[in-house]
Amino acid sequence: MPILLFYITHPDEATAKKIGESMVRQKLAACANIFPMQSSYFWENEIQNENEWVSILKTVPELEIQLEMALKKEHPYQIPCIVRWEIRANLEYENWVRQETNFPITNFPIPQ
Repeated sequence: MPILLFYITHPDEATAKKIGESMVRQKLAACANIFPMQSSYFWENEIQNENEWVSILKTVPELEIQLEMALKKEHPYQIPCIVRWEIRANLEYENWVRQETNFPITNFPIPQ
């Protein structure tokens, strides 16, 4: 079964950690990877070059809407970047993501 990756940009490390931990605590995501990056974009008719932080959250398709709504509620940006895509991973990892988000798979046992 596929899982979803959410890619979200944040203004700083503290915000990325706070939001990532909140989503994991709420069981909307199994985990959050957080790392720094540099962004260039147009905002208010000017090119902006900013240091930002990115989080990648892993979740299940069943939680897509709830996770997006929770992210928008906690995010400080006027227009947050919330991008997601469906992926496949090894069966053990997919099962772990499902277990951590309270959507366990029962018809696909983990191979021994």
